[in-house]
Amino acid sequence: MTYHGTNTYLIDSDEGFIVLDPGPEDAGHLDDIIAATGGKVCAILLSHTHSDHLGATSSLKARTGAPTFAFHRVADPSFEPDVLVHDRDMVAGMLAIHTPGHASDHLCFAARDGIVFSADHVMSWSSSIVSPPDGNMAAYCASLRLMLSRKDSLYLPGHGPPLPDPAPYVADLLNRRVEREEAIFEALRSGSSNAWDLMDRLYSKTDPWLRRAAERNVIAHLEKLHAEGRVAQAGEIWSVQR
Repeated sequence: MTYHGTNTYLIDSDEGFIVLDPGPEDAGHLDDIIAATGGKVCAILLSHTHSDHLGATSSLKARTGAPTFAFHRVADPSFEPDVLVHDRDMVAGMLAIHTPGHASDHLCFAARDGIVFSADHVMSWSSSIVSPPDGNMAAYCASLRLMLSRKDSLYLPGHGPPLPDPAPYVADLLNRRVEREEAIFEALRSGSSNAWDLMDRLYSKTDPWLRRAAERNVIAHLEKLHAEGRVAQAGEIWSVQR
């Protein structure tokens, strides 16, 4: 689910290193951060509070004393950042952009040189899972449109390799979500169904984990359609709104 693992970014500054997304709670990963920075960490930034990004944060703070920065309404109630970040705040010389959808507290960080740390909002190797209740498909699509309105040159994602010239890829991500949503709606026009059966009909996934992730995406689409008044829900069964 995380490709080759979580990307932790070390950003050099006059005060020391800014660590963006410390990664999972893994001793070896944490030791690598300390070795690469010499322990000179001045700030810890969180793109969002999913465990594969947040997990090592408390241990890194304990070893370096660096303050933590995260969105002011964190999705994980067990975590309290030292500095609360709001949409459009400047953080470590970068613009914080609230991009909910994958997670309600998701932030991208845009540098002045056209580079954006896009975290899990846009990744070059896979589309993001949108899993309710914290994940929201309407918010995700709106966040994609927000990023399309910018003129950035390079995305550095939370998983997978860099993404140069991101706009065409982001536009394709959005188009595929719209097409998937219409396919779900058309499938319901032929009869009521539950999310798992819709996933089974519309996705070609065979790996059990990926099938569960695909089901969560289907549910997110259904909830968006429901909010728009296009489908109705009765327990786990969904149907076209009459």
